[in-house]
Amino acid sequence: MDVVFLSRLQFAAATMFHFLFVPLTLGLSVLLAFMETRYARTGDEDYLRMTKFFGKLFLINFAVGVVTGITLEFQFGTNWSRYSEYVGDVFGSLLAIEASVAFFLESTFIGIWMFGWKKLSAKAHAFVMWLVAIAGSLSAIWILAANSWMQHPVGYAIRNGRAELTDFLAIVFQKFALLEMFHTLTASYIFGAFFVMGVSAYHLLKKNEVQLFTKAFNMALVVGLVSSVLAFISGDLHGIHVAEVQPAKLAAMESHWETAERAPVFLFAIPDEENETNLIEIGRLPGVLSFLATHDFNAKITGLKDIPKEERPPVLITSLAFKAMVGLGTFFPLITLLLWIKRKKLLENPLLLKIMLFSIPLPVVALESGWVLAEVGRQPWIVYGLMKTSDAASPVAGPQVLFTLIAFVIVYGLLGAVGYYLMFKNAKKGPEAA
Repeated sequence: MDVVFLSRLQFAAATMFHFLFVPLTLGLSVLLAFMETRYARTGDEDYLRMTKFFGKLFLINFAVGVVTGITLEFQFGTNWSRYSEYVGDVFGSLLAIEASVAFFLESTFIGIWMFGWKKLSAKAHAFVMWLVAIAGSLSAIWILAANSWMQHPVGYAIRNGRAELTDFLAIVFQKFALLEMFHTLTASYIFGAFFVMGVSAYHLLKKNEVQLFTKAFNMALVVGLVSSVLAFISGDLHGIHVAEVQPAKLAAMESHWETAERAPVFLFAIPDEENETNLIEIGRLPGVLSFLATHDFNAKITGLKDIPKEERPPVLITSLAFKAMVGLGTFFPLITLLLWIKRKKLLENPLLLKIMLFSIPLPVVALESGWVLAEVGRQPWIVYGLMKTSDAASPVAGPQVLFTLIAFVIVYGLLGAVGYYLMFKNAKKGPEAA
């Protein structure tokens, strides 16, 4: 049994399951802060009731996300001890700040928000939810800074046979980190907005609490539209930077084999990695890859054939993940723009409401695709250009990793089923009576 492969599979399973809940926590917290602020300012009971309704769904989601996240950090010691030993001085400092500062702040403020309804004034209670949203985003920022360092390591020196931190601010404020933070956070806000719009659409189709859910839908629509546009722009900027620092990932994203000027994009391509070509190429658009990577149609783009085989990422997975992310990332601003135009006639457009109901999972599909692209596209490196994944795994037996992998899948599967059942049940039930 390949210990490295099993360890990667286990970490991927845990990470992707955890990531089903984290973006919704980030996105819903911001929308809850807007809802409760509106109640504090206007006294409109609809905003109080929608805050409590979506707040219950938020707490269920947060609880499952916390449980699944705790085990992730332990895997750096159990499955990736060589990685932790080599780069722990850099990577560990970022995780420590996230866990001991941002996450504890978020958890504390959530506790105050849960139990402070009758203890705090409306304005103070709304302010606490803003603190929850800010602390949650800070927690994500530290994790994204750590991941960005793995994608583009800076601010370190090799001393005593390991990487040691030399410039903390260089890591946090490097261009790769800032773009990844902005892109991931705006994508999370899209998820929160689509969740609120989808649940609201369900109740509007049932003609249940029309006034309340129309207000909730329109509030989420504003957040969704703005976040969709910002995510699209930040994705473009991030793609340009990836082309500069990770040319192998860019080539794999587009199944681009031959180094060429006016490099084309294919609307759909199936790569043949064995023969270094594409089995299927549909919709050739000359110069578009050059433009997307550099904003110059005539720029030269390095092909996979000029990258050593042992340093190429898996092309098929990387390419499909990229296409899924970009396709959905284009859909989000288009559908929210259409909804904005039709916002005053929602009840007259049941088809649009049904589209939004069934679109609830689409943002998380885009987010998961983005993480697959980021992590698989970085291979064979665990820290790009510094340490290979094959050198990072713990010296443990394959059956041990296989056993824990199976255990993770079973436990997480049961936990996810319970969490989603409770969210579905409460979302369908609707808010408490006035």
